[in-house]
Amino acid sequence: MTSKVSKLVPSNPTADGIATRGYVDERLPMPLYHQVYLVLRNKILTGEYGFGAMPLYHQVYLVLRNKILTGEYGFGALLPSEQETSETFGVSRITAKRALNDLAGDGLVLRERGRGTKVVFHAPTPPVKANVEGLLENLLAMGLETEVRLLAFEYVRPTDMVSRILCCDKTALVQRAVRVRLLEKEPFSYLVTHVPDWIGQSYSRGDLAERPLLTLLERSGVVISRAEQTISATLADVEVSAALGLELGSPLLKIDRVVYDQSERPVEYITALYRPDRYQHRMMLSRVGSESARSWLMAGE
Repeated sequence: MTSKVSKLVPSNPTADGIATRGYVDERLPMPLYHQVYLVLRNKILTGEYGFGAMPLYHQVYLVLRNKILTGEYGFGALLPSEQETSETFGVSRITAKRALNDLAGDGLVLRERGRGTKVVFHAPTPPVKANVEGLLENLLAMGLETEVRLLAFEYVRPTDMVSRILCCDKTALVQRAVRVRLLEKEPFSYLVTHVPDWIGQSYSRGDLAERPLLTLLERSGVVISRAEQTISATLADVEVSAALGLELGSPLLKIDRVVYDQSERPVEYITALYRPDRYQHRMMLSRVGSESARSWLMAGE
């Protein structure tokens, strides 16, 4: 970033096409909205706009909202009064009132004079719980117990990452499918799968819309041996947020899994994005080792 820039200004190209003014590089044009974004982003990342910069009423709102969504304040429960809320959070009564009003505006609570603030939010279906133990069996059971909405079914050239994971040539075709799983009509996962062409040709779009992919793999003659997976977090992009009924940028649980057959060939690569309020990943751990070197060991290891 040049030191000459003292305010946000649009780029001003000269006759030779090189900008004489800008924000990050005076030679290149940059939209004003992106200039603003970079300034605000930098202030957030450097801590200039820390958590304390968030309005107090919104901090209170977020805490109470989380308690409602997680069921700590269940349907029909009364929230603390404005006075109690202000004392609990150390804020003014006006701040507490605004936080409660915002909850009402979201349809989470009903505020009635003389009756207090009552929760009217119905908690969604209890989250799906998946164990790491018996991974493949759990995945199969999940496929049988949930509904699926098939969004895409196509044969494409693999990306560099998919080519590396499936051990296939970049010029080869792989089948790519996008599905949304629903439990009691509510979406909870967004699944993107890639399988080698020779496996994908063994079933149709209709098959994948009706049966779990693991079942189709086994029907094609694949003998599944094991799977490797990593668990991380990500944010919902435009397509995922729309499919899962979330706001853009909502946090998601991300699971990347590679399934292998008995010959140690990768036969499926899946990226699964889960709504954290509707899916939980659970592990059973055992305490093992001597007194001087005890540690946790996952059941089955």
